Amino acid sequence: MIVLTGAAGFIGSCLLSKLNKEGLTNIVLVDDFTREKNNANFFGKHYLKAIERSVFLNWFNENAKDVSFVYHIGARTDTTEFNVDLFNELNLNYTKSIWSICTENNIPMVYASSAATYGLGEFGYDDNEKNIPFLKPLNPYGDSKNDFDKWALTETKTPPTWIGFKFFNVYGPNEFHKARMASVIFHSYNQIKEKGFVKLFRSHNPNFTDGGQLRDFVYVKDVVEVLYFTYINKIKSGIYNLGSGKARTFLDLATATFNALQKPVNIEFIDTPIDIRDKYQYFTEANMNKLISQGYNKPFATLEEGVTDYVTNYLEGPRYF
Repeated sequence: MIVLTGAAGFIGSCLLSKLNKEGLTNIVLVDDFTREKNNANFFGKHYLKAIERSVFLNWFNENAKDVSFVYHIGARTDTTEFNVDLFNELNLNYTKSIWSICTENNIPMVYASSAATYGLGEFGYDDNEKNIPFLKPLNPYGDSKNDFDKWALTETKTPPTWIGFKFFNVYGPNEFHKARMASVIFHSYNQIKEKGFVKLFRSHNPNFTDGGQLRDFVYVKDVVEVLYFTYINKIKSGIYNLGSGKARTFLDLATATFNALQKPVNIEFIDTPIDIRDKYQYFTEANMNKLISQGYNKPFATLEEGVTDYVTNYLEGPRYF
């Protein structure tokens, strides 16, 4: 069996779709299915059973002998949440428990880290593990992900293979339920449909023009290709970046969304809110050499390719991946 946590969420449900397309249906889904999460994300997909997150660890302890692989994608991902205890419970300690069971039962484990661990990028965006103890995330979410990364790197007892992926700005289908935390493409699409224009944050950094802030936007279909690659290929344990490897501006993003809808570009700029202004990332770009060195050679979608596919085949549907 394959265990997939976060299965009702954005990346988790897209990964489930990818596994199904590869003929894999022996999958145990784990999530908080009582929340107002969009269960349509896994409607019609094939799996063995769905288990509530609150009872999963007990189930895993009792059934680990039948589990061959774990994708731990589930996490509390709200960057505006400041309850440290909540992050410690759901992102740090819960992941440690899964790690422990995987270790005891010789089960490979892939888990979701985050580019939020890089903070303002003082040490760059290179997944050199020597830098991880010195990173300075900007919020409790980033801290929780970095705390686990640091813990994992110091453990002497580990799963036979373990991979932590630092997801950059992932976008694509099945993120309808994420509300404020959905991608800028999702919000741009809705603004264009409702108002005919897109609002972007004004730059408060003299080194960047308005809308010229740069992020590494990566299409979720590429993300799940990489995750599947780790299932069918044995790669070196450790922590890896997972982005497109190419930073693009928010102006590029908005323009691609307008073009996908065949509408004229109409952008307005608003001040970045004071409460996040000093924590705002003006540049992120994943160094992908480490993953490439492990044999991953599929090209990543350009921003224009990904946005066009997302808008025309899913948002205009809506159709789930």
